[in-house]
Amino acid sequence: MKAIAASRLRRAQDRILGARPFAIQMQRVLGGLAAQVDAGAHPLLARRPADAPPRPTLLVVVTADKGLCGGFNTNIIKEAGGVVAAGPGSGVSLGLVGRKGRDFFERRGFDVRFELVNIFSQLEYGHAQAIAREVVAAYTGGEVDGVKLVYNEFKSVLQQRVVVDQVLPIQRLDPEDDEGAGERLPDYLYEPAPAAIFDTLIPRHVEIQFWRALLESAAAEHAARLTAMDAASNNATEMIEDLTLYMNKVRQATITREIIEVVSGAEAL
Repeated sequence: MKAIAASRLRRAQDRILGARPFAIQMQRVLGGLAAQVDAGAHPLLARRPADAPPRPTLLVVVTADKGLCGGFNTNIIKEAGGVVAAGPGSGVSLGLVGRKGRDFFERRGFDVRFELVNIFSQLEYGHAQAIAREVVAAYTGGEVDGVKLVYNEFKSVLQQRVVVDQVLPIQRLDPEDDEGAGERLPDYLYEPAPAAIFDTLIPRHVEIQFWRALLESAAAEHAARLTAMDAASNNATEMIEDLTLYMNKVRQATITREIIEVVSGAEAL
């Protein structure tokens, strides 16, 4: 399992390193765009009025389909549980990606809007599109007030970080934050028209963010499994060495006792 995880990690790492810069830059561009245009320019930019009746928040939780990967699934489920507990009074509806998260939350009677399992063995962009369609339909239909995403971000083979991102409504870029400090937001010129651009760009942005989360989770899962299986191999080697030493001690004591018995019997004769 360690060797398999190592081989799959290399491919998954190449995919996320190729997709991450585009996803981050697209998120930044859309954040700057949302800060400059009217919130009513597109349904996915609109925020619910303060006097509107409260609706639940849709929380998309990305876990693995399999175990034996250390605390990978446990950390995600724990963080998602904290988000649910701290959610608004209107409650939280769940979208579950991965068998481990699905099994955990369904057994406990949570409100599950959709689920998607057994996808990480053949991960495709169509899976991100399917999730995005469900999310966009729920938000534009007024069924939820917002959409959040919980997943494991791949940092390195030894480190994965649990991330909670707000997907909808699209967050406005704050010039005072760490990434935008000292930078002036660009002025955009629209051709042919803002509405046509938004209709294409914003749904694509939602798909890209889910695609990035799936790729990050896949790479982080293989890294966590590689680390866990390496630790398991080392622990098994140490256990075998300890048991072998104990076996030799018992065998030596048995041989010594038998020799003493033979010598004592010979002297008695």
